Amino acid sequence: MKHILRSFFSFFLVLSFAVMQAQETTPKGAVPKPIAPQKTTLEKQTKKEPLQLVPTDVKTEKKNSVAAKTDRYGIRVGLDLYKVTRALYDKDYKGLELVGDYRLTKRYFLAAELGNENKTTADDRVNFTTKGSYIKAGFDYNAYENWLDMENIISIGLRYGFSTFNQQLNNYRIYNANPYFQETPIINSGQKFNGLSASWIEVVAGIKAKVFNNVFMGFSLRLNRLVTNKEPENFSNLYIPGFNRTYDGSFGVGFNYTVTYFVPIYKKKIKPAVVPKK
Repeated sequence: MKHILRSFFSFFLVLSFAVMQAQETTPKGAVPKPIAPQKTTLEKQTKKEPLQLVPTDVKTEKKNSVAAKTDRYGIRVGLDLYKVTRALYDKDYKGLELVGDYRLTKRYFLAAELGNENKTTADDRVNFTTKGSYIKAGFDYNAYENWLDMENIISIGLRYGFSTFNQQLNNYRIYNANPYFQETPIINSGQKFNGLSASWIEVVAGIKAKVFNNVFMGFSLRLNRLVTNKEPENFSNLYIPGFNRTYDGSFGVGFNYTVTYFVPIYKKKIKPAVVPKK
């Protein structure tokens, strides 16, 4: 134990002597130089480089462009389904109408209809049969703005129609102003009137929509106004092929429901619209 105390006391004396020597060698009033802090590895890694400015040309105009559009031009042909199916439930009617159009410009289409009708009309006083053919030609204006490659049509158009036909008077009743006692009997006739004709102007409003590739379905409403009407003596043209039944002697209405197939001939690319970006 004495040896341990003696060793500890000797070590304390040596340490005290070393401290005294250090105090004597340090000038009075001297400020120790601060030790510069060392940057850690994390600080070196997270140090950001200054942003580099990329020179730009102020004259360069940034533009936004719309995807290019392709318009197809060609012939569309088909038939009127209404006239074909009407013969299935109306035994007094047979008819066929072929329809077609050709795209002339972006908005305008040349259009035509060609048909034949055989129609027996039975009224209270008269029963007659009309047979004949007709042709209508004109144009359609597409008012619908399609997106990209859509080809749907909402149109307004005009036609000039011409029909040649004949009428057969099957039977009739003589008009009786006082039918109190009895009706007048039916008189069978069978008289034919040949070489009849009529022409008219037709306003058309319609829709065509693509349902499959190149296949279109559509319908149209028509308002007709007679221009010429060659009638036989003592008989009026109450029904005209292509014009339909006449009302008030000069007006008529019509309707068709069509299926058509488009035959493309050539294409036109529409340049994309370019709008400066502000």
